[in-house]
Amino acid sequence: MSPTTEQAGRPGRGTAEQAGTAGPRTVEKARTAGPRTVEQARTAGPGDALGGDWRVIVRNDDHNTFDHVARTLARVIPGVTLDQGYGFAERIHNGGLAIVWSGHLEAAEHYWEMLRGAGLTMAPLEQG
Repeated sequence: MSPTTEQAGRPGRGTAEQAGTAGPRTVEKARTAGPRTVEQARTAGPGDALGGDWRVIVRNDDHNTFDHVARTLARVIPGVTLDQGYGFAERIHNGGLAIVWSGHLEAAEHYWEMLRGAGLTMAPLEQG
């Protein structure tokens, strides 16, 4: 039996037959050195810092009326009706703040800027 590729260049290595001793034949395999790639389960999607659940939060203040808050939310936030806007205004008034939209960062930044530009008092964007 001839030595394996891994054994050929190493002195003192080979099979038991080549070494002149009786016994079972063994073949050594070379170990690869260097970094290993370890796959881990994904806990979030690609671009999670940009995607995910970013929260647009409006705070209560003493200068915006219920009408202004409700109409602004209905105009700026897709899918929010005037009645829902009044519901948000009530939550903002009673609770001090309300999450009025959540979603991807780019859209959250856009809605946040639009609401702030309309005079609403905004909390910083939060990732949730």
